[in-house]
Amino acid sequence: MRLGGVISGGDMVRSKVTVSETGARGQPVRRPDALALMRAQLPALSEAERRVAEWILAQPEQVMHLSMANLAERCGVSDTTVLRCCRSLGYRGYTDLKVSLIQTLASPVEIIHGDVQPADDPATVVEKVFRANMQALQDTLQVLDREALARAVDLLSHARHVLIVGVGTSGPLVHDLYNKLMRLGLPCRCETDSYLQLMAAALLGPGDVVVAISQSGASADPVLTLQEAKKHGASTICITGNARAPLTTYADATLLSVSREIRPEAMASRVAQATLIDALYVILALRNLERAVANEQLLWDAVIPKSL
Repeated sequence: MRLGGVISGGDMVRSKVTVSETGARGQPVRRPDALALMRAQLPALSEAERRVAEWILAQPEQVMHLSMANLAERCGVSDTTVLRCCRSLGYRGYTDLKVSLIQTLASPVEIIHGDVQPADDPATVVEKVFRANMQALQDTLQVLDREALARAVDLLSHARHVLIVGVGTSGPLVHDLYNKLMRLGLPCRCETDSYLQLMAAALLGPGDVVVAISQSGASADPVLTLQEAKKHGASTICITGNARAPLTTYADATLLSVSREIRPEAMASRVAQATLIDALYVILALRNLERAVANEQLLWDAVIPKSL
């Protein structure tokens, strides 16, 4: 059974297909079953870690929709205990564990998109993808924190300097926000290199603002960058798909995007975040409409000669 783009627990548990990798001769190599590996490691875990592993084994389909903080709360342990459990099981962290569960429980086509079926014709696939993206927009609008939005707008409009950061697939969104703030004449720069963004944050101070974009909110680099910026007195904003992610701990304003897909890096979440960025641009432009329009005219005058 499928509910609004989210695969229900029953379907996930019944589908034990693991994602294949390609071997040396191009032959598929099946990845180990995450649940079987977890059961094998139970005796070696501490009491608190075993409580986490047993909870996951009892309802693995729920874990794919929970943040690390959510899981810790349900297990009655700390976030640190959940992280230690993941590493004791052989994973780099919580996100790595979730990806492994998805690969174990979801069918191959569900890894590509949660709503489509192999027999769907192209027109049906297009409709389902569009509907999933529209659903993400509606869900994001419903959970939007108006106070956090107003706080983010105030911080950006009065910023001495704005640093926009993100890594991996958040990179295009980082450049999109930079492009929009630059058009408004706001002093800003963007960095998608993990070292450079941390170095840039170290040079900030009161009156400066850092915007970090991360769907998981658990990527180490944006978290470290916000932490460094806060240390030097800068204000911080994050755009993320996880309301209780580590990134939000260091954010003065959190703008949350929502996506119902189980796969990591779902495009629906990117559509929602891009729309949040566009909304920020429009609000800021309306605050100084005359300047925004004048800047747009200057930009068009500069680029029109490049048109064929």
